[in-house]
Amino acid sequence: MGEKEHSKLRFNIVSAFVYIIGIVLLAQLFNLQIVHGESYREQSNTRLSRESTLKAARGNIRDSSGTLLATTVAQNDLEIYKTKIDTQQLNTALLKLAQILEKNADTYINHLPIQINPFTFTISEEEAKEWKIQQKIEENKSAEECFYILKEKYEIQEENIENARKIMTLRYEIETQGYSSTKTVTLAKNISEATLHEVSEQNAQFPGVNIVTSPTRYYPSSNLASHIIGYISQISAEEYDANKERYDINDIIGKTGIEYIFEPYLKGTDGVKQIDMSVDGTVTDEYISQEAVAGADVILTIDANLQKITEQALKNNIEKIRNGGFSDSANVTGGSAVVMNVNTGEVLAMASYPDFNPQEFVGGISTAKWEEYTKRDESNKYISAMTNRAISSLSAPGSTFKMATAIAALETGKLTVTEKIRDTGIYHYSSDYNPKCWIYNSTGGGHGYLNVTQAIQHSCNYFFYELGNRLGDENLAKYARYLGLGKKTGVELLGEVEGTVACRETSQKLGVEWNEGNVLSAAIGQENNQFTPIQMAKYTSIIANGGKNIDVTILKSIVDANGNEIPKEEIETYLQEKMGITKEEQTENLSFQSQNVQAVLEGMRGVTSESGGTAYAYFRGFNIEVGGKTGSAQTGDDAVTNAWFVGFAPFDKPEIAVVVMVENGQHGGYTAEVARDIIAEYFGMNATKVTEDMTAKPSTEMQN
Repeated sequence: MGEKEHSKLRFNIVSAFVYIIGIVLLAQLFNLQIVHGESYREQSNTRLSRESTLKAARGNIRDSSGTLLATTVAQNDLEIYKTKIDTQQLNTALLKLAQILEKNADTYINHLPIQINPFTFTISEEEAKEWKIQQKIEENKSAEECFYILKEKYEIQEENIENARKIMTLRYEIETQGYSSTKTVTLAKNISEATLHEVSEQNAQFPGVNIVTSPTRYYPSSNLASHIIGYISQISAEEYDANKERYDINDIIGKTGIEYIFEPYLKGTDGVKQIDMSVDGTVTDEYISQEAVAGADVILTIDANLQKITEQALKNNIEKIRNGGFSDSANVTGGSAVVMNVNTGEVLAMASYPDFNPQEFVGGISTAKWEEYTKRDESNKYISAMTNRAISSLSAPGSTFKMATAIAALETGKLTVTEKIRDTGIYHYSSDYNPKCWIYNSTGGGHGYLNVTQAIQHSCNYFFYELGNRLGDENLAKYARYLGLGKKTGVELLGEVEGTVACRETSQKLGVEWNEGNVLSAAIGQENNQFTPIQMAKYTSIIANGGKNIDVTILKSIVDANGNEIPKEEIETYLQEKMGITKEEQTENLSFQSQNVQAVLEGMRGVTSESGGTAYAYFRGFNIEVGGKTGSAQTGDDAVTNAWFVGFAPFDKPEIAVVVMVENGQHGGYTAEVARDIIAEYFGMNATKVTEDMTAKPSTEMQN
């Protein structure tokens, strides 16, 4: 057979194959459209298929050891689609649904502003007037009349008004939220297992009703670390408009703290669930077409146990000062404490008092609770629990600044470690400005001859007036800024403020007159010196570690849903875009001489370890040797003195710095016991064995 015949045979075979396939397809099409067409059309007309969003779990927030600080738990919600049932069927189903919920101690969403027995509005008169306008009801109608108008509108035939209101409540929610065959309305949230099983078993009686399992934010330790963690709440219109590609209008989003800063990492990627329903609303099948992906876990540097002790010690101290537990009672408005690794800059604990419970915000905070969190005290001072005082509250540091003055004088050669200055009680600066040392008020004299170590131990104002005079404001400000004061630390939290270092330049920016004598007050931590507790923690850490600059951080790592750690370079780039945070670059190398640092540190040891030290009464008999400094800072209000304690431990090989600031705490020494309890917890000591001399009274170290 020739090549031509072979080609013809192959063509005929292919043609026959095509014809056969065509005949099969035509036969199948005839079967579908003609033979069984009516049956299939009937099924199509009685079956609906919808897509439902499968919400992703939000990433966890953990402490450095993995303890959960914020997590996600599953809750079951009831939602409803619009179906082809008539009004009476809908009302009957809604009444039975409400009765099941109430029987099982569950609640359904209730925004209807009318109560019965007696009939009253649950909103103000002005709000009721606006509501009637929206409902197209005459303004003079009473609550009872409005009730029956709605009863007629919703075609509710139930005569029992209690049952009628149950139907009306759910119909009102459906109407105001708006539902369709593709858009659901949530009727009840976080239903019980009993309701879940009962509704599921009687699914055919609840057309369009569907049970959805959704992830909900949960804070296992209530208020613990609330200012660090922050809170979440429903996305605002502005936030939604800026993030439509990733969020729904009813999504929750981080508003403050870590929840806000790391929102893009914490939020997961939603999935898709397919729901098949008959035309009367009965669910016939469900399956997941796209899996949800959980958000990443954010691991913090804080330790939950240390955080708990820090918060409790701060709270106890504030209440003790308020109640006169040291001497006279004082109107304390709040306080904060920071614990930092002196070598790495990691924040190990950060407390701010008063605090709040982030769980209150998850479903929408009540007006009463919000007012409680943002109340004012008897003197009308704002004492918001929502403020993270550790990073957002500024105060003069008082005598805790004296180490900065000492370092500046020693490093610039204006003072040596052996030089002694005689404190006579009154520092004669000029004809009209002669400030006194704090001890002058009680003794009529001064401390006598002191070197720098002794001056820090006894907090001698006279000594530091002299150093300020020798240094001048530029040198003093230069070293203060190197030590981390008057500028943001870069901690990964919203709301950190910068503060100011007292000098001529700062006064010019503030429009305040600067006189030459102001440098004396600046040298003891007054004037325009205004710092946050976290800045003071960095400052104390740099002194304790011998002068090494550190980058403050509260973030340990971020781990995605697959267990992969997000590269630090990616996080740094993100933070730079989000907050403008960059690693600090020193423009000048100011490495300290070891003998100068040691002289300052020895003075801090004397504060806590030697008789006459301003915190000796609170550390006597303590098992860990601590370096510290107290400060009582003027505020411009003679009745208000802020109390500071800064310290580090252990003395010979420092690991942690502790800073405590109590607003109107009166005396720096009072706050030392907070640091003592924190250090005891960190080193695993039994704090109950610590003794303190309650007969000792701390000195007031401020300019007179």
